Amino acid sequence: MGNSRSRAEHRCYSQFLPEEQAEVDALFDTLSLDKDSSEASPRSFSLQALKQNHIGEALPPEMVTRLYDGMQRVQPTGRAQGPSKGVSQEQFTASLSHLLKGSSEERSLMILKMISAKEGPVKARELQKFTEDLVCSVEHVLKAPGTPTRVQALAAHLLLEMKLPDGSRPLGPHWLDHACDRATVEDWVFRVPHVATFLRVVIHQGFLVLRSSLDLATLVPERQVGPGREFESVLDVLAVIYLNSHLAQEQRYHWRLLFSSQLHGQSFSQLCGHITHRGPCLILLEDQDGHVFGGFASCPWEVKPQFQGDERCFLFSVSPSMAVYRHTGYNDHFMYLNCGQQTIPNGLGMGGQHDYFGLWVDADFGKGHSKAKPTCTTYNSPQLSSQENFCFDKMEVWAVGDPPESQLVQGKKSILDVDPEARALLEITGQTRHSEGLREAPEEDT
Repeated sequence: MGNSRSRAEHRCYSQFLPEEQAEVDALFDTLSLDKDSSEASPRSFSLQALKQNHIGEALPPEMVTRLYDGMQRVQPTGRAQGPSKGVSQEQFTASLSHLLKGSSEERSLMILKMISAKEGPVKARELQKFTEDLVCSVEHVLKAPGTPTRVQALAAHLLLEMKLPDGSRPLGPHWLDHACDRATVEDWVFRVPHVATFLRVVIHQGFLVLRSSLDLATLVPERQVGPGREFESVLDVLAVIYLNSHLAQEQRYHWRLLFSSQLHGQSFSQLCGHITHRGPCLILLEDQDGHVFGGFASCPWEVKPQFQGDERCFLFSVSPSMAVYRHTGYNDHFMYLNCGQQTIPNGLGMGGQHDYFGLWVDADFGKGHSKAKPTCTTYNSPQLSSQENFCFDKMEVWAVGDPPESQLVQGKKSILDVDPEARALLEITGQTRHSEGLREAPEEDT
């Protein structure tokens, strides 16, 4: 049909500001003047020039080829449709404009061109391979290699947000044979912001262009472990990106390690001492079968026999699959932290009920459970661990966002400030901190 071509192809190709366009033009000049572009037509560049002499190892070869093919398939205005020998300046500018600043329609058009030379729908399995290549490329440019299974897990999570033409979700192996048309891909790009963000990261970092407009701070937060302290986290960069995207905007810039079983020991009292009154935080566990999971505590932890927290809390899985489970409204059993009691459970829990938590870390440190038949009443989460009753060696807790005001107060510290285990034991036994009211008042600003 003559009018079936997307309006996106007929709009003004460049959405760049003048100074941005100048940088894009300079990059094209560099590529088109390269000796390896001699096989292409004048004022164009070849795949060879792009791969070997500009991008090099900045991007995986598969993504470089996808980007080149997508650019070459953009139909220049006023030219008959057909293959070209290289990527022209108009094609290059239009492609970068669509990928970096375009609408969901424009980005979806470029994604389809990066997948196939044919017009029309693509197979879901082709879109799955593209998404895995995109996630792998982000991991590559951030120079934080992870595992293929983590790449597949994040790609699978992104694809789960897609609505297929028949209205179904991409569940089970049979969905890979579905045809995904332009409207399906456009809707997916619109509802899954990670797709556009990942495309921008790949272009900015891979082509080394317009990087001043790239803000990685909310994608990958600054993570503080402590001076002179290093440890191997259960999270790779893809897991960090995934979890960070589910936090409130103000919590995405800074993470601070509060507790690590590798650094602070296998001790429940140490855990309590390091995480109480420290603001919102992420709890992470890796069980002995390699499952990685945890929960987000939206409120500061307190040692007390009552449930705490609010509806902003959630449980999550990172491995073998990525998923977030939010509150159902069924009850308010969001968070629980208690110790030293004889009649009620002692440990850290999230969701469910006493002795039947969605996530439980026992006061007998190293043991826990995740019970859900079929799902946790508070979060609608399935069993997160490999086994219902599990053992773990690795646990870590990250505070997110800026520290609470109470941590920023300057003044003399008591032994209870510098020894978190002592502070936790005092709270567990229900005693007050008598030294709290005997400190010298901080000097007021004059």
